[in-house]
Amino acid sequence: MGTNRAVVLGGSLAGLLAARVLADFFDEVVVAERDVLPSKISNRRGVPQGRHVHLLWGRGLSILEDLFPGLIDGLTDAGAPRFDGDLSQVYFNNGGHPLPTSGHFDDFQFVLPSRPLLEGYVRQRVRSTGNIDLRDGHDVVELATKQERISGAVLRPRENETGDAPDEIVDADLVVDAMGRAGRTPALLESLGYGRPPEDSLDVRLMYSSVPVRVPTGALQEVAVVIGPVPGRPTGMAIFANEDNTWMLTVSGMAGVQPPNELGAMVTFIEKFTPSHVVEALRASEVVGEGAQHRMPATRWRRYDKLKRWPAGLLVIGDAICSLNPIYAQGMTVAALEAELLQQCLRHGQDRLQQRYFRGTAKPVGNAWQLATGADLSLPEIVGPRPLPVRIANEYVRRVQAAARTDATIAQRLARAVGLIDPTTRLMSPQVAVRVAAHGLKRPRLTPMSQSTVR
Repeated sequence: MGTNRAVVLGGSLAGLLAARVLADFFDEVVVAERDVLPSKISNRRGVPQGRHVHLLWGRGLSILEDLFPGLIDGLTDAGAPRFDGDLSQVYFNNGGHPLPTSGHFDDFQFVLPSRPLLEGYVRQRVRSTGNIDLRDGHDVVELATKQERISGAVLRPRENETGDAPDEIVDADLVVDAMGRAGRTPALLESLGYGRPPEDSLDVRLMYSSVPVRVPTGALQEVAVVIGPVPGRPTGMAIFANEDNTWMLTVSGMAGVQPPNELGAMVTFIEKFTPSHVVEALRASEVVGEGAQHRMPATRWRRYDKLKRWPAGLLVIGDAICSLNPIYAQGMTVAALEAELLQQCLRHGQDRLQQRYFRGTAKPVGNAWQLATGADLSLPEIVGPRPLPVRIANEYVRRVQAAARTDATIAQRLARAVGLIDPTTRLMSPQVAVRVAAHGLKRPRLTPMSQSTVR
């Protein structure tokens, strides 16, 4: 392909994955990141959500393992717990219906590093890739344009001891916006006469609080506990085991409910819907680090796939395309799926790359969006349109969740859909539908609220 260069704007996980993919197709890849990146594993300003629970589902984990062979072993060697399908290791309760707490899921796994450990490990592997130049401490001033294409980016090193450094124009054959929700691509497209992409959005008014804790040895047999909101209770919680014998506790409130940020108050906030042994373990736990709070007023999907005109040389990835409700832990896996799609598109050359890539993103993003917004709209506290198809789908999912409590086959299908391994349409296959219907005939209907404290 000759001498060519790609520039990635943003060095968070989505940007690092994009850079790794691009390194196989371009002679040089430059990653511009505003933060001065830490030399050791630690949180950083540019990833405020890094101080909360994180889960990379099995589909995302397998993509990262393909891009960075040995990643799973590297994370587990660093102390990250690993779930290998043994259901006694987890307690997942969504919609008021817990999954079975015994049995085994085949081909379903995840690893539980903290976000700083995961990002730090991936960043280290990216730095070791010979043709990737990771430039931290650089602001993106603007994108350079030439005729009908994006031709590069103007970077400005942040102030240092010697004073302001001059701006640098970095020419590029391809620029990838990985700057998250604050990405500037919509404004750029408007300024160039292409128009902003249409947006799908839903006001969730989410707020969540997190604190790292040390749980007494043996107090929890699970490595992950997740309890989602239900109608009448737009609150939830999650606690994950991480490296260094620490745990991250997150409590959340939607529809404007504000959770506390002090451990004792957080436990009180969740005790009515959390298994008693988890509550007891948390009351005996010790805070081992600084807590954090984060707000997300709305979820947003920028529909680049619907644009009819698009400048050559520019792509978007990660939260810059779609920012999902984080309580469903889909963001990192969706970013990995987008990176995999970018890889597939580049293998077929760069002709019509934008059209192929953005149309392709509609499938993984749309699947995650349907799952997340469907769950959000199952809560009457969330204001939003509920057309008949949404109501029908939500009722069917409720029945699937209820059946999954005792049916291991349905439980595994549900977990694979939530984990973005299988499309949601697999839940509607004749095999699953028949089992769901049979379950409905066998058992009286239980309301989600009546099940929310059952373990």
